Order: sequence, then C-alpha cells, then structure tokens
Amino acid sequence: MTKVYLSAQFPEVALTKLRDNGLDVESYTGAGLISHAELLSKVATADYLITTLSTMVDQEIIDAAPKLKLIANFGAGFNNIDSVYAKSKGIPVTNTPKVSTNAVAELTISLILNLSHRVIEGDQQMRTTGFPGWAPLYFLGHEIAGKTLGIVGLGNIGQEVARKATALGMTVTYFAPHQLSPEAEQQLNVTYQPFDALVKSSDFISINAPLTSETKHQFDAAVLGEMKATACLINVGRGPIIDEAALLKALQNHEIGGAALDVYENEPNVDQAFTQLKNVVLTPHIGNATVEARNAMADIVASNVVLMAQGQTPKYVVNA
Repeated sequence: MTKVYLSAQFPEVALTKLRDNGLDVESYTGAGLISHAELLSKVATADYLITTLSTMVDQEIIDAAPKLKLIANFGAGFNNIDSVYAKSKGIPVTNTPKVSTNAVAELTISLILNLSHRVIEGDQQMRTTGFPGWAPLYFLGHEIAGKTLGIVGLGNIGQEVARKATALGMTVTYFAPHQLSPEAEQQLNVTYQPFDALVKSSDFISINAPLTSETKHQFDAAVLGEMKATACLINVGRGPIIDEAALLKALQNHEIGGAALDVYENEPNVDQAFTQLKNVVLTPHIGNATVEARNAMADIVASNVVLMAQGQTPKYVVNA
C-alpha cells in the first residue's frame, strides 16, 4: 500500500482525506519536534512526505527516501526543504500559500494594537502588582489612527495588512522589490517608498517579506538606528530578516520604541533577554494558528498527495 508519512500531528481533515483515498498514513506522535534521525528512518519506506516548516528536509533526508514522490510542506514558506536538490531527484515540493493570509494579517494588526495600548504589559501588571487606581497619566499608550505603517513585503499578507490598517485610520506605505501599478496602489490606498525612506518615516514597520539572501539581516544595527526613537518593529515574516542581537541592543538602549515578534532568528530558541523587556511582545509563531487556516492548509497538503497518487499534477509546486 502507498505510504504517507506525516512528520508532525496534523488536523484531522488531512488524515481523513488521505485515508478515504486508500492511502496508508503514519504520523509522528512524539513530544516536541521530530528528530533528524527519526525522520531519516521513517522516510526510508515513504512514498509521500508531509512535513512542517520546523522540520529540515535536507539532502540526507531526500537520499534516504528512494520511493519519495512528493514533499508537501505545511506552510507558505519552504526554506526548510532543499527544494533544488529535490528537483534534481524529480521530487516536486509544494507549499500552502494564500490560505494563511487573513490569519497572519489579523495577528499583525493585533500585535500593533498590543504594543500601542500596552495590553500585554497591563495584563502582567494585573496578575502581579495589581491595579493601583485610575489616574490621568496612568499607563498611557498611543492610538494608531493617524500613524504611519510601513510594510516591508507587499505580497498577499502584506496587502491584507494594508487593508486592515487603512480601515483603522493608519497611513500605509510599503517597500517591495517590485512597485505595484498606480491602479493597484490606489485600490489599496498605499504609497511606495524606497526602503531607507520607509524606515525613517514609519511609526510602525511590519515585516511581511519572505527570507531570501537579500532580506537576511535586512534589519541590522544600521537600519534600526535609522528608525524613529518611538517606532515599533513587528515581524511576522521570517526570523532571520532581523539581526536579533542588534534588535535587542536597540530595545535595551531605547533606540526604538518597541518590537513584537512572532518569528525568531534561531527558532524555536529565543534569547531570554527579550522576555525581560516591557516594550516587547513575544508570540510563539502563531501567525496562521487558527482553526480555519490550519484546516485549509491541511486540506491542501492532503489534496496534493491524493492528486499525485492518482497520477495528476499537484498544486502550488515551488520547484517546478
């Protein structure tokens, strides 16, 4: 029987679709992330691999799977997979684009609001020292209406962030490798800026870009030094886009106003010094962690396996 190996526990919608189509399904059920050694062992007999962006699928893994016909990645990103090497072996790699768009955009906006209104900080105070009583200057934050949001990376998620931010009264600028048409900019109510200009003028900067050789450490000490002293940096893109050592120093020295991070440079490891700062909000890579988004992602990876098993072409191949 055709075997599908899942390197993590996935929503039931994926398992049901695979089994309903007569496929033999085995899932990793251990605590934490699957080890490289266990994945090596399990792919040896697998015809299809469904994996997560937290699991590295390198040349060694691919070479250990002589029957492998498809690697279906559960996520829009696919930096965890050596897709070029997979292509050389005739193995398509697929991802799950678009279905995470609204969830990640909602989280982006929530992080902006949390920083502005000091929600997490207020919650922590209520659970520790308590509420001393209302006063005119007590626990002041900022309204986001009228503030400038600079979006770095204006793909599907960046565009949805722009729509939501505009609805909340923010002025939205963006930087991307390719400028939109004037018609598209007008429809989204956004203005293009060169990267340096965006960094200097934004009250909030949202990173919604993919990780590439050009974007790695795009936000280094020099760039952080160009931000407004009151500006906040939000990263729901990819962790290594920020030089975290430089960011930590900028936050500790109050060179910028704050930061909200959902992704990390050495994920899942996080520098514990960030947890000691009041002007930082930290979330555990939950950008698309909604029932709606994860079920849609699960349906895509399972559907792609079924398509391949039926001799058809899968959708969203990233190494064609």
